[in-house]
Amino acid sequence: METVHKPLHVGISVKNMEESLEWYKKNLDFDMVSDDYVPPLKARICFIRNGDFELELFEYDEPKPIPEERLMPNTDLQTVGTKHVAFYTADMKALKERFLANGVDIAHEVTMGEDAVMFVRDNSGALIEFIQSV
Repeated sequence: METVHKPLHVGISVKNMEESLEWYKKNLDFDMVSDDYVPPLKARICFIRNGDFELELFEYDEPKPIPEERLMPNTDLQTVGTKHVAFYTADMKALKERFLANGVDIAHEVTMGEDAVMFVRDNSGALIEFIQSV
């Protein structure tokens, strides 16, 4: 019987690949793994990596904007489908300071039980969650 071992990557569509590559490097320390254009999709696809986790970024020739209800965590969760990628952080305060210094759009902050939770929007508006367990 086959078993699932670990996540390989999460795919995120972006408006501008160059700006997104810079955003993910500057704010989350992701480095380029591969960069290809896929003619049947009419899209540039880049894999970026931080540690052993990868993001697959798609830049379509004719991207569609994110619907308004997908820009806020609580309304986005009501829409069926994949929601966001979440990362653990050991120091939410330092991470928030880095984001503020870099002009990152912080969408939502909340304490859930003992955990500090922060959602940000990347440069294309995609939600990313950060969790610090206390």
